[in-house]
This record gives sequence, structure tokens and C-alpha cells, in this order.
Amino acid sequence: MHPILKPALRRGWRDLNTVQFGVTRAHARVLGPVDTATGSFLTLLDGTRGLPLLREEGKRMGLPDGHVDRLLHRLARAGLLDDTTGGGTAADALRCRPEVMDRLRPDLAALSAVTPEPSQGIRKLAARRAARVRVQGTGRVGAVVASVLSGAGVGQVEVMDGGCVEPWDVAPGGLPPESVGQRRDAAARTAVRRAAPGRPPRHPEDRGDGERPLSLIVLAPRDGLDAFAPDPTAAEPLIAAGTPHLYAGVIEGTGVVGPLVLPGATACAGCLALDRADADAAWPRMLAQWRSGGRRQVPACDLALATTVAGLAAAHTLAFLDGAEPTLAGVRWEVPAPGLTWHRRRERAHASCPCGASEQVKGERTSVDREPHDTMAG
Repeated sequence: MHPILKPALRRGWRDLNTVQFGVTRAHARVLGPVDTATGSFLTLLDGTRGLPLLREEGKRMGLPDGHVDRLLHRLARAGLLDDTTGGGTAADALRCRPEVMDRLRPDLAALSAVTPEPSQGIRKLAARRAARVRVQGTGRVGAVVASVLSGAGVGQVEVMDGGCVEPWDVAPGGLPPESVGQRRDAAARTAVRRAAPGRPPRHPEDRGDGERPLSLIVLAPRDGLDAFAPDPTAAEPLIAAGTPHLYAGVIEGTGVVGPLVLPGATACAGCLALDRADADAAWPRMLAQWRSGGRRQVPACDLALATTVAGLAAAHTLAFLDGAEPTLAGVRWEVPAPGLTWHRRRERAHASCPCGASEQVKGERTSVDREPHDTMAG
């Protein structure tokens, strides 16, 4: 082990004997009392020394026997310590590619800050390189989501869409102006490759067709109605295959992120449709009218709002891949312009839906329309 104080956490002295690591309430930790010699020793925890050398340095500085080990144990328990050599073979392989590591150092620092155990951050970063995600839809939301995931180290990001790029599909971080007229899927794949920090290594779980199992599908249709009121029929293959999927889009002046569907465990598109019909008898009739015929108008999709939605969807996707608790499971966030106040809606599993998720949440019968909104200021 080569211990290092987590570099993402800024360090400062509250007084002569107390040091604080981290700025924000979520991550700040206070260590004390810290004498002068221990304070000087902290500067040696930069990842360049192993434990034997650190113990020798501690003796030279007059620290008592066992003090270094006790200090390192305290720092590790507080989630303040990382290891520049840990993480296993996948982490070692990543470290051997400096051009990739240099691109991903901010992401590694962020993962290290939010994971308590040493080496956990680089383990998660290496796991991202082994993940496969599909983004369906390459408009102002989907193409940005795909590029962000690729740039954040997800090893295989594939995109699906039809038709050719229109001028209104172009967005910073997504499809560039020069892609207008090209096939949407091809243009998005090019954007994904450009965003990627190097080619990912081949993974042992790759199948004969070169594709590893899907970790998640992000459904980001160019028509935001299909994210706000997803078609249950289109989702049936994902439910049958047990593939987690997340909805994201912009409709009119409202951004939508979620729900994250965990098949058989949380509300799916069918549950949403049935629950909405229970609350509003006219809903199926209205939805059929909105879906019928071809739209001739360019759908409303504010660029800043679309970028916000894409960022939140990408962040939740990365958190899911990193093994965090899926807080979007059965939950939808909506943000209407111009107020930009986020509203959280709990989507319930419907007892009549064949997906079977209601069996996991028996007794939970709170209606989406009757549940008080949680808000998050924009």
C-alpha cells in the first residue's frame, strides 16, 4: 500500500491542533488533536511511499512506535485515505495507460472523494471501462448523454436512432454542425469516439460478436412525449430481457429524467400508463391523439434545459454503473421552465401490469398525482 490523502479534499487548519479535510458538508471531516510532528507527517502521505518507508520516516520525526499505523487506521476509517497502488489488475491496467489516466484524473478524484475505502475510486473507474451502455435517441439530449458517458470512461457506449441529422439536432457536446445531413447513428458514434479517453481494453465477458452484456439503456427520444409517456409496447423487450433502462427528455418547456426501471422490481412504462389512466380517464384518448399522425413542427427543446437534463441523466447513469443506490428507481424528476424548480414524483408499480413489480411493493398505493411534490431549487 502507498497511502495518499485524498487529493480532492482540500486541507486546512481550523486551529493549531485541528485539521479539516474537505469543504462541503457532505464530505468534510475534522481530525484532532494533531501535534506538530503529526502535522508534518501528513505531508508525507502523497502516494510515493510504502508503509515500511513511512514507518521509518515517522521514527526520524520522533513519532512513538505504532503511531503511524494508528494514524493511518484513523484516516482510513474516516474515508480520507487512498492507495496509489491498489485496486487490482484492472486498476493496474488503467494506470499503465497515462494518456487515458490524464483524461480521467478529475473523475478519479471525484470518485475517490465519494467512496470511503482506499482504492475504491479507481476500482469503480476501471469497472466503468468494462461497462456497456446503449443510448436510444440522438437529439439534443441523447447525443450529449452518450458523449458524456464516453468521456467519463464508460468503455462501450453505443447509440441507436434513425434518419439524418437536422440543424436542430446540433448541440454543444452532442452532434456538431458539420454532421447535418449525415445519418444520426453514424454521427453520434463519431461524437462518442471523439469524447472517449482512448480505446477501452477487450473485456473477458465480451461475447463472440464483440459486445459485452448491456449494463443499462438510456431512452432519450427526440420527441419528448415518448419520454414523458413512454410506450409500454416498446419497453416490453427490455422488461422481458431484464435490462435496466432510464428515460430522459424534454417536452414543451419541461425536462424529464426518470424513472429508472429495474424490471420486475420498479414501475415500468406499462405501470405509468395504467396509473395515469386510473387518475385521468381521458388520458388514453388524449395520448392516442398526440401520438397519431406525423409531426411537421420541430419539437420544442430548449438547449440549456436539454443540456441540464442530459447532465442529470448521465450523472445518474454513472452512479448506477458505479454501484450507488439507484435513487431514480421508480422516481421521476421534472423541471419546468422558466422557474427551473425540480419536482420529484414517485411512480408506483401497478397491480394490473404484467411486469410483476407490484409484488415487490405491496401496500404502496400512493398515486403520482396525489403525492406531495419534493422540490429542489434550480
